[in-house]
Amino acid sequence: MLKDGKSNLPWVEKYRPATLSDLISHEEIISTINKFIQEEQLPHLLFYGPPGTGKTSTILACARQLYKPQSFNQMVLELNASDDRGINIVRNQILNFASTRTIFSGGYKLIILDEADAMTNDAQNALRRIIEKYTDNVRFCIICNYLSKIIPALQSRCTRFRFAPLSPDQILPRLEHVIDAEGIKVSDDGKKALMTLAGGDMRKVLNVLQSTWMAYKDVTEDNVYTCVGHPLKIDITNIVNWLLNVESFKETFEKIQELKTNKGLALEDILTEIHLYVHRMELPPRVMSQLLIKMAAVEERLAAGCVEKPQMASLIAAFQIARDQVIVEA
Repeated sequence: MLKDGKSNLPWVEKYRPATLSDLISHEEIISTINKFIQEEQLPHLLFYGPPGTGKTSTILACARQLYKPQSFNQMVLELNASDDRGINIVRNQILNFASTRTIFSGGYKLIILDEADAMTNDAQNALRRIIEKYTDNVRFCIICNYLSKIIPALQSRCTRFRFAPLSPDQILPRLEHVIDAEGIKVSDDGKKALMTLAGGDMRKVLNVLQSTWMAYKDVTEDNVYTCVGHPLKIDITNIVNWLLNVESFKETFEKIQELKTNKGLALEDILTEIHLYVHRMELPPRVMSQLLIKMAAVEERLAAGCVEKPQMASLIAAFQIARDQVIVEA
């Protein structure tokens, strides 16, 4: 267990890597940054990639390696650009920090701009000039999820590193470390469910792990899915059986609606799991392609904010048409 001062922290923060050697993946990126630090040639950095892949943890670990604890707050400015996204934060806080030279601490300062893809274009253009003007005194690390939302002028001034989603092999050792440190009970299917739900996001793995443990004190596959409101495998099997075998449109609709209501499921999650289920079915290629196209159209409308009930009706109709086509072709 960690020290008492950290005992009531969320596990995501409690087990955040403190040094570069604690990071679980992206060996090439870490190796390159280590060389920059050792040779005292750290450029401006741009980290991009999906959430929970280690971008913020990496730069904070770099900062701890660069600066002594007593000078850390003087030398490092960490801002979340999704909170302070306008041009005023660039002209005031960032400019003041960048333009002030350190007297007792040698070297350059570090400014970390997290969620920088939320910054306005005006703010990014103002930041471009500051990066140019104060390179002798400051290094910037820009962190974002979507590279396309960072203006080309900023991209060209930084060394870019893409953080890919973590693989299960990379997540599992860190997950088991947290499980052992907390002394909790997690089944093998529970671990698999955590990694499946996370989709390469280590932050989500730990958040769902902590939530499930606090709710049930036993982390199994069913408990993980129930905790986050995700459909269970048996639920998806039942829904597909209703879609394919129940003749009455009204009866099918009512069965699925009752299941959704009782378990608090979202149609979008159900649709994702049905899509994976359908790919394992043996359907004629023409029927399969038409069914997938119609499911994709339903998903697009859901993503655009359409009401669920009409989309569920469209999903049921798509399966009934597919079922009729299979009967005709047989």
